[in-house]
Amino acid sequence: MMHHPSPDLFFKTVKMYQQTAALKAALELGVFTAIGNGCVTASAIAVQCDTSTRGMRMLCDALVVFEFLVKAEDSYGLTAESAMFLHAQSPDYLGGVTDYLLSPMMAEAFAHLTTAVRKGGTALKNDGFLASDHEAWLRYAQAMTPVIQLPARLMAEQIDVRADRPLKVLDIAAGHGLFGIAFAQRNVHTHVTVLDWPNVLSVAKENARKLGVWDRFSVVEGSALTVDFGANYDVVILANLLHHFDRETCVQVLRKVYGCLAPGGCALILEFVPHADRVTPPEDAAFVLVVLATTPGGDVYPFKELEAMCCDAGFNCCSLHPLGQGEQSVVMAKK
Repeated sequence: MMHHPSPDLFFKTVKMYQQTAALKAALELGVFTAIGNGCVTASAIAVQCDTSTRGMRMLCDALVVFEFLVKAEDSYGLTAESAMFLHAQSPDYLGGVTDYLLSPMMAEAFAHLTTAVRKGGTALKNDGFLASDHEAWLRYAQAMTPVIQLPARLMAEQIDVRADRPLKVLDIAAGHGLFGIAFAQRNVHTHVTVLDWPNVLSVAKENARKLGVWDRFSVVEGSALTVDFGANYDVVILANLLHHFDRETCVQVLRKVYGCLAPGGCALILEFVPHADRVTPPEDAAFVLVVLATTPGGDVYPFKELEAMCCDAGFNCCSLHPLGQGEQSVVMAKK
């Protein structure tokens, strides 16, 4: 059968902001939580969410079309995914992630994407999100905490250590601190040092207290490019850091990491790692637009490029480990 070109993809993409806006409005109004708690008609949901019945009916019908809700006659229900991830009382609730992903600063970065393409880096002032103490990182640490706990545990499982062996861990650009904290939870003899800007470290400190590892937790304030890391770490974590920088800067950071590791220690580099073609898998490859919009010289690096950087920094063995949960993989570089 002959394939006839269709404009469907064009129109679907151009209108995607409408779907995003509908989801954002539903989260802000508490629609999914109201339905999950038994308010299933437009009028009942409207009362619970303090809206007009007409507006709520229109929003909920759109959410059915977008596959976030189901509808039977005049009653609405949650899909299994909405019940798990969009009901505010669910332990797996992800709604807070929009505080970062749909923030005005992220929207501004993408609003100037044309300029970013022309210049080859962010059109935002002061190096975009790399500016010191940028509010983006506090928002990121606060919003992404619910999303990171499982990947953090999976990363910690990459290191096979005896439960009674002391472990010294450094978490660079730690944000929420959950990657380092996962090691401390897995091994009660682990001491974790987290490094980040002072305003962001407030989130890591709170998580360390809440998760019961505060007595084995230290903080270092400042930039990964300039601060002294210390020495003799068994594990150094670089989670979502290298894609912010060009290759030369990545190697500079990796040399510092190599220098602070104990003999036999390893770096764990969590990144979006596309294949060599840079367009597959789509979830990892598409992240390149975020990097272009928000950083002056960063990139999304295939494994072979990350491996070459690690070799230039002194590491002698690199391997790639998909986490098996969503996007991203861990590059393990051994000293």
